[in-house]
Amino acid sequence: MPLATVRQLAKTTGFRLALWYSLIFISSSLLLFALLYFPLRAAILEKDRNIILGRLNEYTLQEQQRGLQAMLAEIRLEDAANSQAGFFVRVADPTDQSLIVTLPPDWRHLTGGFSPLFRSGGGGDGDDWVALPAKGRGDVLEIVSRRLKSGYLLQIGRGSGERQKILDYFGEIFAGIMLPMIIFGFVGGFFLAFRSLRPVRDLIQVVRSIDIGKMDARVPSRQTGDELDELVHLFNTMLEKIEQLITGMRAALDNVAHDLRTPVTRMRAGIETALQFGNNTEVLREALLDCAEESERIITMLNTLMDISEAETGVMKLHRQPVEVVSLLAEVADLYQYVAEEKGVEVSVAGPSDLTVMADVDRMRQVVGNLLDNSLKHTPPGGRIELTCNRQAGDAVVLVRDTGTGIPPHDLPLIFDRLYRGDHSRSQRGLGLGLSLVKAVIHAHAGTIEVESAPGQGATFILRLPADAPLLP
Repeated sequence: MPLATVRQLAKTTGFRLALWYSLIFISSSLLLFALLYFPLRAAILEKDRNIILGRLNEYTLQEQQRGLQAMLAEIRLEDAANSQAGFFVRVADPTDQSLIVTLPPDWRHLTGGFSPLFRSGGGGDGDDWVALPAKGRGDVLEIVSRRLKSGYLLQIGRGSGERQKILDYFGEIFAGIMLPMIIFGFVGGFFLAFRSLRPVRDLIQVVRSIDIGKMDARVPSRQTGDELDELVHLFNTMLEKIEQLITGMRAALDNVAHDLRTPVTRMRAGIETALQFGNNTEVLREALLDCAEESERIITMLNTLMDISEAETGVMKLHRQPVEVVSLLAEVADLYQYVAEEKGVEVSVAGPSDLTVMADVDRMRQVVGNLLDNSLKHTPPGGRIELTCNRQAGDAVVLVRDTGTGIPPHDLPLIFDRLYRGDHSRSQRGLGLGLSLVKAVIHAHAGTIEVESAPGQGATFILRLPADAPLLP
């Protein structure tokens, strides 16, 4: 593997996590070994010392009950057995001259000069332990010394070779088990870390794809239900919203550019007309009025687009207060009563007087006004428009029903889009933003809007708002 690839791999979070996992696993294994090894070593050492003390107490008891000579005879009798069993036995007179010395086969290098093995000031029972290291080997000879009542010195010892063999065998078994486990732990940790971070790498790849213009790129979900899967879901949802906003922005800009072309062209035509007629005051006045009207149309369009954007992005400031729905409907109906009478359309209002919502009264007045104005445009003389409200499942439901021309089925999914105008609406004066603003404001109030219609059977707009909702901060 090239050095650059290794360095790049070492910088990854997955590699660092795998390394940390491995270090923790190795440290835990070593701690486990220490927790097992040292208590085992102490237990074996204690057992060896108990065996040595048992042999020492046995000879001491013989000396006390049967005398020194009987003890010496017993030791000489067991000399071969003690040597074979790995015991060191030494009896010295008060002048520290050795009377009996039994050496294990591995300790034949010991000759004379055993006085350094006994030091006064031992334990309270007169016993003193010393450890005599072997030359060129790792084991030691554990020796306990006791001064007998007769003044003689009795020393019993045993080498640590057998004990060390058990401990070495334990270490070999532990190493044989742990070494593969450590390798498996590192490889497994490396695999799990990289597998767990796969959504993050997919996310990085998607961000790079978006950076080069692939707005439809999405992070694949593993459907595991963990935090990373939730992050993937939220990230994909965010990308979908961003794509929708960008698509909407592009469409809105295209529509705005298209719809601005007409008033700007009219303004330019008026200016050119005024320039052609020189100082004719009446012509100049008409041209200025036309320019002012088209300017007002452009400003209204832009302001409405800004309101829609604010409502859709959740930044529209709503001054919520208790609003009696039926009173609001009656107020809006009164504003349009003259237009309705002039066109020969009957407008009626009905609903309970105790139905209230927490809403921005100016925005809701604008919503109802847009819907009523839209119905008046498409309702022929002699028609009827009904504004009603009622309570359904904790919601305030407002119905705006007319007996107009209705909406074609292919236009129904598009009527709330910005600047969309159906074939029947192109002959009517308007911007194509009224229903878009209605939907945006209703959604800003946590409500919904639906429409039911068929050609020649009128249209019914259904608004749902939380009734008696608490005032939000």
